[in-house]
Amino acid sequence: MTATQTIVITGEHLTMEDVAAVAAGAQATLAPYAAEAMARSWAGVQTLLANGEIAYGITTGFGAFKGRIIPPHEVAALQRNLVLSHAAGVGPALDAPTVRAVITVRANTLAMGYSGIRPQTVEALLAVLNAGVVPVIPAYGSLGASGDLAPLAHLACVLIGAGEAFYDGERLPGAEALRRAGLAPVELGAKEGLALLNGTAVATAVGTLVTLRAENLVRAADIAAALSLEALRGTVAAFDPRIHLVRPHPRQVDDAAYMRRLLEGSTFVRPHDPRDIQDAYSLRCVPQVHGAVRDTVAYARWALEIELNAVTDNPLIFFEPDGRPVVLSGGNFHAEPVGLALDYLKLGLTDLGNISERRTARLVDEALNNGLPPFLTRHGGLESGFMIAQYTAAALASENKVLAHPSTADTIPTSANTEDHVSMATNAAHHTRQVLENVERIVAIELLAATQGIDFRRQQLGASARLGQGTAAAYAAIRTRVPFLEHDAPLSPLIEAVRELVANGTVVAAVDGKI
Repeated sequence: MTATQTIVITGEHLTMEDVAAVAAGAQATLAPYAAEAMARSWAGVQTLLANGEIAYGITTGFGAFKGRIIPPHEVAALQRNLVLSHAAGVGPALDAPTVRAVITVRANTLAMGYSGIRPQTVEALLAVLNAGVVPVIPAYGSLGASGDLAPLAHLACVLIGAGEAFYDGERLPGAEALRRAGLAPVELGAKEGLALLNGTAVATAVGTLVTLRAENLVRAADIAAALSLEALRGTVAAFDPRIHLVRPHPRQVDDAAYMRRLLEGSTFVRPHDPRDIQDAYSLRCVPQVHGAVRDTVAYARWALEIELNAVTDNPLIFFEPDGRPVVLSGGNFHAEPVGLALDYLKLGLTDLGNISERRTARLVDEALNNGLPPFLTRHGGLESGFMIAQYTAAALASENKVLAHPSTADTIPTSANTEDHVSMATNAAHHTRQVLENVERIVAIELLAATQGIDFRRQQLGASARLGQGTAAAYAAIRTRVPFLEHDAPLSPLIEAVRELVANGTVVAAVDGKI
């Protein structure tokens, strides 16, 4: 997907891959029939105003102020004040791809036509996206109910000519960023400020990008495990399909099949030996552990694909059979479904890092590595080899154990106890991304150590020794960036080089080209 692509926002068909495409630079445009649905919803709001009806967030205050009636001549000021007052986020700004993903998710939710917002306002939001204006959205401040209020307020601030934004690499006042991009600020009408703020777009956007990376990472971890098995001269017996078909968790079965394909044709694995029939759990139980992690990733995709095409704000505008508009107040802004899915995912990813670190520990330990040099250096004592690389993996794995605490297990009442249970889903999203990035590095360290171990093992087995059809491709991809280390050298840049190969999909793509 490239920046020349255009994703059509319909409110119904947004995919995770679409979000990733826009995050990477693709344009987005509003489908005509989505504009029609929003125009009807907006007309319904105007009917309610004309009839003098009391409707939450339209002619009343917000949260604990829900009983305060706002006179018609102050309705527009109510929406602007909402945006300004809720821009209370703190911390580092979200990166540009994430902000672009947030805008895409929010626009798609609004495009469904239940939020009482003008199509012109959503088109203005997409114009900000397409012009390359990146609102400054502080990462922290959302409770995940009533949606991502604080971060989305920072997004809306730029739309109305307030706040800050990046444009052409420069951080500017929002109004100036719009001016340089040839855009004009929007004057919000009734309900529009609330429609922009009240939803799960930040947690959903971050979760979407993380889940896509996690799908790649679990396969990279399988590849690392297969290379470690070869370096350690392990056995493939534990991947026999008969074992997995009698415990038929689908992704365990799939993982075992993937391991067999990776290792097909390998002469590095040891032949059957009745005196040495099984390996340590970190090798033998890869399908059971990695397969269960795949389950967490699949569940996150399932939940997020629903959320991407869901109405997540409040109140919502519906129409009676006779065409009369009706406002219904509910709780679709509550991000518990997203938060629980991401908590589950980060727990799975944490354990993926745990088992990878254990394989690295075996590779460097002469008591466990089946004849490889201690710490994968032939000059042990004078040189330390991969000793501290394993320390780094252990440190990252330990950090993940803290981050894996479920965010959704916590809640703090807010808005004078009107909002007395919140999801903390956006915290879950941020922590899941941190865990994922840590595990990408843990797996990179395993790949680095495993390829070093492969080279030592090849010296033992002879030049004719063959890696598996999949692991050979992965080994070659890594060796294009990182050489065999004959002597000690700074490992940090090498770890980052392999992490990049993992994170950008190079390792997985190299294997896909062969199997």
